[in-house]
Amino acid sequence: MDIITTYGVMLIGLAAFVGFIMAWGIGANDVANAMGTSVGSKALTLKQAIFIAMIFEFAGAYLAGGEVTSTIRKGIIDSAYFIDAPEYLVLGMIASLLAAGIWLAVASYFGWPVSTTHSIIGAIVGFTAVGVSVDAVAWGKVGGVVGSWIITPAISGVIAYLIYMSAKKIIFDAASPILNAKKFVPVYMALAGFIMSLVTIKKGLKHVGLELDAVTGYSLAVGIAVAVGIFGFVVIRRMEVNLDASEEEQHATIERIFAVLMVLTACCMAFAHGSNDVANAIGPLAAVASVVNSGGQINASSPLEWWILPLGGIGIIAGLALFGHRVIKTIGTKITHLTPSKGFAAELAAATTVVVASGSGLPISTTQTLVGAVVGVGLARGIAALNLKMFKTIAMSWIVTLPAGAVLSIIFFYILTFLFGV
Repeated sequence: MDIITTYGVMLIGLAAFVGFIMAWGIGANDVANAMGTSVGSKALTLKQAIFIAMIFEFAGAYLAGGEVTSTIRKGIIDSAYFIDAPEYLVLGMIASLLAAGIWLAVASYFGWPVSTTHSIIGAIVGFTAVGVSVDAVAWGKVGGVVGSWIITPAISGVIAYLIYMSAKKIIFDAASPILNAKKFVPVYMALAGFIMSLVTIKKGLKHVGLELDAVTGYSLAVGIAVAVGIFGFVVIRRMEVNLDASEEEQHATIERIFAVLMVLTACCMAFAHGSNDVANAIGPLAAVASVVNSGGQINASSPLEWWILPLGGIGIIAGLALFGHRVIKTIGTKITHLTPSKGFAAELAAATTVVVASGSGLPISTTQTLVGAVVGVGLARGIAALNLKMFKTIAMSWIVTLPAGAVLSIIFFYILTFLFGV
């Protein structure tokens, strides 16, 4: 307790520094979830994607990042074990942020799309199990995280496959692709409007005190879907198309329509991601600030200091600007060849999986969800269309993430306890 009183300002400053490193890692790695398919399908250039993502990620993090955050992310450890030793929680959270941030920087350098959520969970579990007590860890929830490595990519992969194959059969393989596109693209637009509305409602609005009940949320999403579908129907009907054009030219026109849809879905995903995953950086930081400012008292949730959200938002866009291109290229070009229609199917499938997981309480990684979706659309062209070597590398990086975060956090935790004389 004396350490918190004596070094309070220093501890908060150190937590802010490593929190920025963690936010930087989130920007460098996780933002590819929103923009990787857009770049890979050439709907956007790399520079355009980074610029757009910077705007929507920061907006999500700052505007909808929340006023209060859970002290212990995902309830993965029991705070009761820290009541008599709050300095362990403070130093452990600082160690966890530094460990997860460093791992994300390493993964981003090599272009590995890993889970920022799993990185911080692994780090928190590591210092708690070794430095405090094995019993303080909710091992059942850790098991759920491990299970999600298979479940969520599989779900999103199947959905992406079905969405793309439906578009292929209904539109691209039709005798007159353009005429069928006029009929059915508005349906895909309405579906995208519905799913993206739910993602924004469930993953964004709840952080600013606008959490809607299920009936209101779904009713609003249906209304938006209908409006988007009608708008799409009107716009596409007015498009001038040449029915005598070659099949290749008709396909190119349809792909341009899907490119616009994909950019819109990517913006929604970026906003939702910024609002949701910034908590991986600011949650532990807010916990440190709360414990220090309360003189060692541990609360279930922590009110955010005014400077924490901007710090997280700036960290995310800094990481995106400097390192984001590496993971964007992996998602967009190194797993399978993407076209705008395939990218749209993958993005929509990932968003659908996020909605399903939110409703069922399934632990989820947006990174793994999107990778699964990209693999799903790749399988539409057969197993040969996939870069299996790259997929194996990505899968190994997922497995390594939890233990890497844990080992690094244990090392940093003991260094900090030694330096502060705990």
